Amino acid sequence: MRTLIVGGTGLISTAISRRLLAAGHDVTLYNRGRTESRLDGAGGARLARLSGDRTAHAAFEAQLAAEMAAAGGFDCVIDMVAFRPPDAESVVRAFRGRRGPAGGLTQIVFCSTVNVYPLPPRRTPTPEDEPVVVGGVPLADGAYGRGKAACEEILRAADARGDVRATVLRVAHAYGEGRAMLHPLGSDTAYVDRLRTGKPVVVHGDGTGLWAACHVDDTARAFAGAAGNDVACGRSYNVAGEEWLTWNRYTELFAAAAGGPPPAIVHIPTDVLVRAVPDAGRRCAESYQHAKIYVTAAARRDLGFRQTVPFEEGVRRTLAWLDARGEIAGAGGETWYDRLIAWWQGAVGRPPADLLSAGAAG
Repeated sequence: MRTLIVGGTGLISTAISRRLLAAGHDVTLYNRGRTESRLDGAGGARLARLSGDRTAHAAFEAQLAAEMAAAGGFDCVIDMVAFRPPDAESVVRAFRGRRGPAGGLTQIVFCSTVNVYPLPPRRTPTPEDEPVVVGGVPLADGAYGRGKAACEEILRAADARGDVRATVLRVAHAYGEGRAMLHPLGSDTAYVDRLRTGKPVVVHGDGTGLWAACHVDDTARAFAGAAGNDVACGRSYNVAGEEWLTWNRYTELFAAAAGGPPPAIVHIPTDVLVRAVPDAGRRCAESYQHAKIYVTAAARRDLGFRQTVPFEEGVRRTLAWLDARGEIAGAGGETWYDRLIAWWQGAVGRPPADLLSAGAAG
């Protein structure tokens, strides 16, 4: 089977490439060539590369037409980097009516996001049939979620017309070797040093909000299971972690994987974080404070998806990768993070005596 990955060097797409090559696919990566590949020679002659900018839509379409004329079509196209409607319209034009070496109409597997679902969630856990709203309702991460939702609609319409076959995978938080770990106030690696040295760390709210993370090896399993899968055409799937964690537990497992003591968690209300550290706080308000857990039954049934890498093990592997490259920053010296904690603890202080006695009497 001949598969094109638009992207191919990112966190998820690298794992997808490895899995497809191991399964015997001929894989072509299309990207700008600005990010170093982490495939380390995998695939040999079955791995090819095309260099170009997919956002230059006319050139992108002409380049792929020339490639297909010279080397044949693609059975499957995995689009990892379509973010706006013109990107989706372009990939549909490039493959409209095209057929791959296996004879079937080209399938486009689109990497979407769970941020197409409005927040707060209307159902928890969120199923694949939850209505997606393109306009008029705030979505997580604003323009990103709306753009992905609009791309989905374009691909579904193209599938319905018979221009291409389309499969949508709505990916939740994927992590793994190749990128720093996410934490409530960012993704800087100094956070790892905080955990290792026992420095206090912030968790938004009371830490009982639910979150699910999925290692990229398991995320890639869903993409590989969708590629060339007729059952998956015309369908949308959630691809999300199945180990549902509170943010308190997420932080505890992160600390354990880092080799640190039990974390010294400081809870700060989300609305306070929005005012105190607007950029980091906004992420908590828009996304992290909500229960972001998802039904994955359809992906398990049709794509062979499942979570095999426990979160603590996945974090340990990710940190080992970062450590080997010397990418863990130190958390020494006073930072904005320390000042935030000191300010909050000083502002809260000890409740007045009359409140303490009123609570006892009440």
